[in-house]
Amino acid sequence: MKVLGIESSCDETAASVVDVSEDGSSARVLSDVIATQIAEHAPYGGVVPELASRAHLRAISPVIRQAVDEAGGWSNVDAIAVTQGPGLAGALLVGVQCAKAIALARGLPLVGVNHLQGHLLAVYLDRALVIGEKPAFPFVALVASGGHTALYRVDGPRAIRELGATRDDAAGEAFDKVAKLCGLGYPGGPVIDRLAQKGDATKIPMPRPMRSKRSLEFSFSGLKTAVAQWVEKNGVPPEGGGLEDLAASVQAAIVDTLVRKLVAACELEGVTRAVLAGGVAANRSLREQCARVCAAHGITAHVPPAKSCTDNAAMIAFAGATRLFNGERSDFSMEVRTSWSPAEA
Repeated sequence: MKVLGIESSCDETAASVVDVSEDGSSARVLSDVIATQIAEHAPYGGVVPELASRAHLRAISPVIRQAVDEAGGWSNVDAIAVTQGPGLAGALLVGVQCAKAIALARGLPLVGVNHLQGHLLAVYLDRALVIGEKPAFPFVALVASGGHTALYRVDGPRAIRELGATRDDAAGEAFDKVAKLCGLGYPGGPVIDRLAQKGDATKIPMPRPMRSKRSLEFSFSGLKTAVAQWVEKNGVPPEGGGLEDLAASVQAAIVDTLVRKLVAACELEGVTRAVLAGGVAANRSLREQCARVCAAHGITAHVPPAKSCTDNAAMIAFAGATRLFNGERSDFSMEVRTSWSPAEA
C-alpha cells in the first residue's frame, strides 16, 4: 500500500509518499518534501499562528505536487493520511481541508492521524537508524519537541499509554525561550546545540527540575527563570567569552532531565527498549547521552535519524497506514483537534 501523508500541524508544510510493507510493520519512503517557515517566524522569536496558516496555504499545493511526482504520480497513491491534531487550529485546517478535497476528487480512502502517534512510530520508517535497530514492542518512548514533552509506553501502534508529561514548558520551548533571552535567534535548539559543543557544562549551575525517580513528569519553566536571573545579574556573555558555557550548562540540564526520566520510566515499566522521538531528539548531546546511559542500565536505545525526528509527513503516512490496515477510515466531517493525546487516538 502506498500512502500519501500530509503534515501541517505547526510551522512545517510537508508531504510524503511511503510504500508500506505487506505486513504493515515498516515503510519505505518514496518521497519526503518539507517547506519550512523558519524565516517567517524568526523575527518574532517563535511561531505566529496566523502567519503559519498563511504560509501553509501558499506552500501546500506545490509541496504535495512535488511529493507525488517524486513517487511516480497519482497512480502510485492508494490512500491519504493527514495530521488531524494536535497542533495549531488554522495550520491543521489547511492540511485537513486539502486532504479531504484530494480524497473526494480522486476517490481515495482518507484517515486522520494523531501527530504524536506519528512521532512514536517514526522509528519504523526504512531509514537507517543512528542507534539500534527497529524496536520490538513494547518500548518506552520519549517525545520531546517545541510543543510536547512526554513519556509513553507503546505496546503496539494503537496500544499507547502516557506515563508522564510536562506541567508547563516543553523541552523545545525551553530551548527557544533561553535562546530568545540570549538573543540567539529562532529556533533556539540548533543554536544552543552548536554552542554547547564548545562549552563547559559545569561552569554555570542550572537546576534539574522534578528529580524524583518515581515522578515521570517534567517542568522546564524553572530552568528558564534561572537563566533569566543569571542573565539579569551577569549579562549575556559574548561568543567565545562564556556564551558556550552558558549554552552547555542549559543543554546539560535539559538533557540530563530527559534521559533520567526516560531510564526511570523503562525501569518502572520493566521495559528494556527506549525510543527517542520529536524534534528535540535531533539534539546531538541527547542522542549520545541516551545511548550511553541506557546501555549502562541494560536498556537498548533506538534513535532514528534527525530527518525522522523533526516534523515530517512520512511518519504521518506510516501512522495512517496502521489505521488503514485496521480497516479505519475518516469521513468528510472530520474536524481538527488542537489537543489530542495519542493514548486516546
